[in-house]
Amino acid sequence: MAFVKGVWRILVAIKDGLVLLFLLLFFGALYAALSFSPKPAKAIASGALLLDLDGTIVEQPAEVDPFALLSGSGPDAKEYRLSDIVLALEAARTDAKVKAVVLNLDGFMGGGQVAMARVGKALDAVRAAKKPVLTYATLYTDDGYQLAAHASEIWTDPLGGVAIMGRGGSSLFYKGLIDKLGVTTHVYRVGTYKSFVEPFIRADQSPEAKQANQALAAALWQNWQDDVAKARPKAKIAAYAADPVAAARAAGGDMAKAAMAAGLIDRVGNESAFGDHVADIAGDGTDDAAGSFASIDLSTYVKARKPANDGQIGVLTVAGDIVDGEAGPGTAAGDTISDLLLTALDEKSLKALVVRVDSPGGSVMAGNKIRDAILQAKAQGLPVVVSMGNVAASGGYWVSTPADIIFAEPDTITGSIGVFGILPSFEGTLAKMGITTDGVRTTPLSGQPDVMAGTNEAFDQIMQMGVEDIYRRFIGLVAKSRRKTPEQVDAIAQGRVWDGGTARQIGLVDRFGGLEDAIAEAARRAKIDPAKARPYWIEKQPDKWAQWFEAMAERERDGEDAGAARDLLARQALLQRRWAAQAVNDARAMVTGGGVRADCLQCRAYGAPRAASGDARIGLMAVLTGWLK
Repeated sequence: MAFVKGVWRILVAIKDGLVLLFLLLFFGALYAALSFSPKPAKAIASGALLLDLDGTIVEQPAEVDPFALLSGSGPDAKEYRLSDIVLALEAARTDAKVKAVVLNLDGFMGGGQVAMARVGKALDAVRAAKKPVLTYATLYTDDGYQLAAHASEIWTDPLGGVAIMGRGGSSLFYKGLIDKLGVTTHVYRVGTYKSFVEPFIRADQSPEAKQANQALAAALWQNWQDDVAKARPKAKIAAYAADPVAAARAAGGDMAKAAMAAGLIDRVGNESAFGDHVADIAGDGTDDAAGSFASIDLSTYVKARKPANDGQIGVLTVAGDIVDGEAGPGTAAGDTISDLLLTALDEKSLKALVVRVDSPGGSVMAGNKIRDAILQAKAQGLPVVVSMGNVAASGGYWVSTPADIIFAEPDTITGSIGVFGILPSFEGTLAKMGITTDGVRTTPLSGQPDVMAGTNEAFDQIMQMGVEDIYRRFIGLVAKSRRKTPEQVDAIAQGRVWDGGTARQIGLVDRFGGLEDAIAEAARRAKIDPAKARPYWIEKQPDKWAQWFEAMAERERDGEDAGAARDLLARQALLQRRWAAQAVNDARAMVTGGGVRADCLQCRAYGAPRAASGDARIGLMAVLTGWLK
C-alpha cells in the first residue's frame, strides 16, 4: 500500500509541475502579447529603397519554429526571398518616390550565383532608369561583390576592402575517424561520380570526383568573372583575384586602397559618411543620428507592391532538401508539396504549371511523390515548364523529368543523375569494448540490417540490386524526358554534376532563362498572352503564430549588430565555421535518415551556408560528438 501511495504522490507532483509550467508559459505569452506593439505600417515616403541584407538570399525562406524563437535557438541569420527583392527593384525602377536604391551588405552572407545574377539584372534596370544604386560594406566577398558590381557607386570602410575567394574549398572526410572507431560503412551506389558517399569510404576525393568538381568550379568561376566584368568593366578583377598578395603589398597592406587601385570600389569612407552622401541624393532621415537618410523599408515596400495571388499559371516551388513526410517552406517535403499541388489542381482553374526547382535532392521516395503529383497536372492537360534556380541536381533533376521544357541559367548546378544508400554498423566498435552479438535466424534476412552485428551478404546484394534498379528507372525517366536513349543518358549521368551552360550543350536543359521566362513560356503553351499571365503561388500559407513571434524577435534584433563579423579574419572564419557545421549536419542527416537517396553533396557548397539554429551554434566539435553518439 505504501508503494501505491508513493507512486500516487509522484504522479500528483508531476501533474502539479505541468500545471505550473503551463501557467508560467501562458502568463509569459500574455505579457509578451500585451507588451508587444508591432511596428505601425508606414506610408511609403520619398527616399532611398534600403536593402539592408543581413543574411542570405534564398528561393523560399524557411518557416521559423516559434518555440525555437522563444527558447533563443532560432536561426542566426535572416533569409530574404529572391522574388521579393526582384519585385521591389522592378517597382522602384518606375516609382517616383524612390530616389535611389541602397544596399548595405555588411551582414550579407550570399545566396548563389543564379540569385546574384538575377538581382544584378534588376539593379541594372534601376540604373538604366537613371536612378543611382549605391552599396556599402566593410568587406565585400564573392556574392556581395557580384551584387556591388552592378551599382553606380561602391563604398567601403577605410579598414575594409574586397576579398575575392573564387570557387572551391575543402570538404570533410571521415574515413580515418570511422576506422579508428571501428565503424563499418555499408555503401550501395551507382555512378562513377556519385561522390556523396566518398567522405565515408575514402580519406580524399577520387580522381574522377576531383576532375568533375574542378571542371564545375572552373566554369562557375569563369561565369562569375564574366558577370562582374560586364557590370563593371573598369574593375581589374582577374589580376586582383589571381594575385591578391601583390595587390595588398603594393598598397602597403591597406586592402581598401588596394581595391581602389584595382578599380573595384569608388569611395572609401565610414558608414556615417556613406549615409550623409545618400542623404544628399534621397533626403535627410527623420532622426538626428549620424549618417541618417530618408529610407524606404524593404519589407513594407514589398507588402505594398505584392499583387494578389490569383493568377492562372501555377508556380510550385521545390526548394531545399527533398525529405519524406511533411515540413514547412524551405524544405521540399514529399507529402507537403504533393498535397499542395493536388489541392491546387482540384480547387483552382490553372491553365499551366511552372515548377521552380532549387534543390540538391534527397529522398528518392519523396522526390517520386512530388513527380507523381506533377504528372497529375500533365494528365489534366496542363503544360509543365521547369525553371531551375541555383541548384537542380540529383533528386532536383528527378522531379524535373515530367517537364515539357526546362529553363536554367549558365550558373545553374544540375545533373548528378545517380542514386545511393548508406548504412553504418558498429560490430567493430562493440568488439573494441569486448561486446559481441549472437542470435537465431529463420531466413537470410532475419534481423537485417543488423547495425550491431553488421549486414550479411544477402542483404548487401539485395540493397545493391535495388539501388541499381532505381538508377535504371532514373535513367529511363531522363531518357524519355530528354528524347534520348538510356545509353546516351548513362554516358552523361553516372552522378556527374554539370554547370548550366554545359548541361544545355549535352541536352539536360533546353533554354537559358529565369522564372519570368518560364512563366511566359507556360502562358504561350496554354495559349495565354504572356503579358497578361499572372502566377498563382502554390505554397503553404505562413503560420500566423510563427509570424507574430518572428516579428517580436525582429523587433528585438533591430539595431543589434555589435557582434557582427566585419573584418576579413572574423568574417571568413564565421563563414567557414558555418560551412563546416553544415557539412557535418548534412552527413549526420544522411547517415541517420536512412533510405535510398538521389542527393548531391558537392552541390550544397555553392551558394550560402544555411542559417544555423541554436543547436548548430554549440560548436563544431559538439556537433561531431553528437554525430558519433
